[in-house]
Amino acid sequence: MGFIKAFAGAIGGTFADQWLDFVVPMQGVPATAGIYPAVLKSTNAGRGSNTKSSENIISNGSKILVPEGTALITMQDGAVTGLITEPGGFIFTSDDPNAKSIFAGDGIVSSLIKQSWERFKFGGQPGSNQSAYYVNLKEIPNNKFGTQSEIYWDDAYLNAQVGAITRGTYTLKIIDPILFIKNFVPAPYLTEGKVFDFADMDNDAGTQLFNEVVGSLSAAFSNYTNDPSKGNRITKIQGDQIGFAQSLSQAVEEAYQWKTDRGLEIVKVAIQAIEYDEDTKKLLSDVKKADALSGARGNSFMQQSVARGFQAAGENGGGAANMAFMGMGMNAVGGAMGGLQQQVNEPQEKEEDPVEKLTKLKKMLDAGLITQEDYDKAKDKILGV
Repeated sequence: MGFIKAFAGAIGGTFADQWLDFVVPMQGVPATAGIYPAVLKSTNAGRGSNTKSSENIISNGSKILVPEGTALITMQDGAVTGLITEPGGFIFTSDDPNAKSIFAGDGIVSSLIKQSWERFKFGGQPGSNQSAYYVNLKEIPNNKFGTQSEIYWDDAYLNAQVGAITRGTYTLKIIDPILFIKNFVPAPYLTEGKVFDFADMDNDAGTQLFNEVVGSLSAAFSNYTNDPSKGNRITKIQGDQIGFAQSLSQAVEEAYQWKTDRGLEIVKVAIQAIEYDEDTKKLLSDVKKADALSGARGNSFMQQSVARGFQAAGENGGGAANMAFMGMGMNAVGGAMGGLQQQVNEPQEKEEDPVEKLTKLKKMLDAGLITQEDYDKAKDKILGV
């Protein structure tokens, strides 16, 4: 009886599997999903007749729908057997006896007797496990990262070690579905029909990626700020999603081989906040001041400062000193500034005439800017006494 029952069961399942399946993505998949199972629309929303087909068998000749931005991978007994990376409708074909179908022109003897015999050997169940999965090829958003304490890196522009707490999000892409499935996706997602969601807090593989990104942030900041070809600065990171993503992707690849081993790549990074430590804040403030005083703006600021110094000295020195200052006029101030700037910005090509030097010193003495002692020392040095 057991033999008959098993054989009868094999016959029933065999005829059910002759109905051509329509393979489509499952409904309600989140945008953060990386891989999710294909499902059979065998009954066509209740209007079809195939309600008894075996699980994990795709009939030969079945139609498969591949939407935009996805890839479809077929597997048999745990091994990848096919890959589709372009959108459209496709017909599934297979040489496996369990996938034969009389509606695909495989013949009644081949599709029924051989298939039933194979199933009979496995107690009336198919002797093969076929499955199909969709892989998301679009940018997968909202992958979060953040540090609980400061990370530190050497910054070439600031010429110092800087530190910060940071948080943000990044998008990634699956650029090689085969590597992604074979080397990274845990087995339950390929055997239990589970959705591999990068944003799922219970997804240990997703948590591992989070930890690896956080572990690469220090190197990523260093890559970005120390690139001499771009002249990147720490203050540009928050507004440069693609540039910093390239730096982060480089750091992740060097440390964890996302591209070469897992088929993953970081595309864009949005830094929501960078909270610098106190030393870095002070350093950035000093650098801002230095930048503001560089070039022509710095020269103009210096001239104004010296002019204000001349004026203050004249006012504090009384009427005679004030008249001396007024007698000098702005041309004298400009001349003094010109000599000072020339000494700071470029080497002197020829010695200044001693008489001119002494004349300038005497004017500064009369204006109360230097003391008699300072004047005498400078005069002795000029005259070589």
